[in-house]
Amino acid sequence: MSGKQCYGSPPPGIDTGRLAGMLFVVEGADSSGRSTQIDLLTQWLQQRGSAVVRTGLTRSTLVGAAIGRAKDGNVLSPRTMSLFYATDFYDQMENVIVPALRAGSVVLADRYIFTLLARDIVRGAEPGWTESVYSMAIVPDAVFFLAASPQMLAERTLSTYHRLDYWESGMDLGISRDWFDSFVRYQARLYREFTALAKRFGFRTINANRSIRSVQEDLRAGISAVLDGAGVRSEVAS
Repeated sequence: MSGKQCYGSPPPGIDTGRLAGMLFVVEGADSSGRSTQIDLLTQWLQQRGSAVVRTGLTRSTLVGAAIGRAKDGNVLSPRTMSLFYATDFYDQMENVIVPALRAGSVVLADRYIFTLLARDIVRGAEPGWTESVYSMAIVPDAVFFLAASPQMLAERTLSTYHRLDYWESGMDLGISRDWFDSFVRYQARLYREFTALAKRFGFRTINANRSIRSVQEDLRAGISAVLDGAGVRSEVAS
């Protein structure tokens, strides 16, 4: 394996050429099925003989809990929220992602910089600025976007949590006073940004309106193609 690359210059002190593991990203809105799919992928990859390390947004021991407390007040400015998440991301990249890749593990990321880029741009950030913030991010081996319709996302969210989240509904943007209407319109804006990002960064969009099994089959096929192409051999038959 030839190591990894970053979108810009690598962080100081990190030799990306020594990162022999694989980084797979599953993007998608809340209730798109990401967590379920990553659980299934983890089991499958472990059965193949891979060591799996999982990561995701707001899991940093440095600021993860602080982000949750700050969001509870519903008063974060777009720029403050953006920098909070950037801190969370880079802390995890340095302390979770890089060590796992250096050890040759498969890293499964439950969302990555693309959610952060989309959120920032929808909230008015200049695309060039927000991309520069994440220019030191490691380029994944594959990115999969689970695309579910805004209406289905709302139905799944209400069915599971019986309420809509303030931030995932875009209520801070003043799109609509009606939470359901704001949710649908905000998620539609995010989908448009993801469509543009998919073209720019070359990742795959998977129809998440289908069954769990159908989505999982597509994810496994995509990951298998990368692993087999990189010469990663399974110790256990898949």
